[in-house]
Amino acid sequence: MASKHVMHLEQHLGGRLLNRTSRHLSLTEIGKVYFEQCCEMLDSLDEVEATVSRATIVPSGVLKISAPVWFANRTFTKILANYQAQFAAVSLDIDLSGRMVNVVEEGFDLVLRVTQSPPSNLIAHPIASIPFYLVGSPSYLRKAGYPLKPKDLSQHAMITYSYLSLSEGELPLEGLTGKESVKIDSSVLRTNNENLMHNAVMDGMGLAFLPTWLIEDDIAAGHLERVMLNYRLPASMLYAVYTSRKYLSSKVRTFVDFIAECSELKN
Repeated sequence: MASKHVMHLEQHLGGRLLNRTSRHLSLTEIGKVYFEQCCEMLDSLDEVEATVSRATIVPSGVLKISAPVWFANRTFTKILANYQAQFAAVSLDIDLSGRMVNVVEEGFDLVLRVTQSPPSNLIAHPIASIPFYLVGSPSYLRKAGYPLKPKDLSQHAMITYSYLSLSEGELPLEGLTGKESVKIDSSVLRTNNENLMHNAVMDGMGLAFLPTWLIEDDIAAGHLERVMLNYRLPASMLYAVYTSRKYLSSKVRTFVDFIAECSELKN
C-alpha cells in the first residue's frame, strides 16, 4: 500500500522520488528536497496548532547550521554551549567547511554568514557587525616596524584574502576621515581561509586584517598586536540566513533570537 501511495505521488509530481532495487531504496535528489520541505511544513503546522491552542512550544530536534571556517573559536563555542544549556532538547549539527551551501537542497536549517552582501533570495536577518582589524606578531613588528597610515602598508609583507575585491591592487579601508584605499603591490600569502591567515600572522609572516573573534584572545595574551588602530576593512555584518517561509521552526527562531542577544556580540 505504501508503494502504491508513493507511485501515485510520483505520477502527480511528474518525477521519481525513490531509487528502487530488489534490496535497497534510497531518495532521489528531488525526493530528498520534497521530503525535507514536507518536514518543514509539518513542523510549521505543529507550531501553528500549538500557538492557536496556546500550548507551550518546546524547541527540539536537530538544528543544522552552516558557518564560516573561522567560527571554530571560543566565542562561538561559548554561544553554542549557552544555547544548548537553555534548550537542552535541541542537538546542534554544525558545518564549518566555509563553502556556499544550498540551504534547501542540503537540508540546512540556518546559515550564518559574515558579509557585506547578503543573499537576496533568502531571508537574511542582521545579527551584529564583525570588525576586521589589522594585526601582526610582536616579532614581525619589531623587525619591520609599526605602520601608522595606509600608505605605510606598501613597505610591509601582507597576508590577504583571495576573494577580496582588489581593483588593481587597491585595498579598501575605513578610517576616521571616511573611506580610503591603499595600493597592495603583492602579498606574501593569499588564501580564502582565515585560520591559515591567523596562523601565518602568528608565525610572523606579515600583517593581516582578521575578524575580532579570531584574534581577541591572542591580543589579550600579547601574542598579537593591533596596528593602525584608526583603520579597518569596511564593516561586515553577521547574518542569520534561512529560507523564506512564514512560520519558522522554534529551534531556528530561538537560536536566531538567542545569538542576537548574546553579550559576546555586543562588546
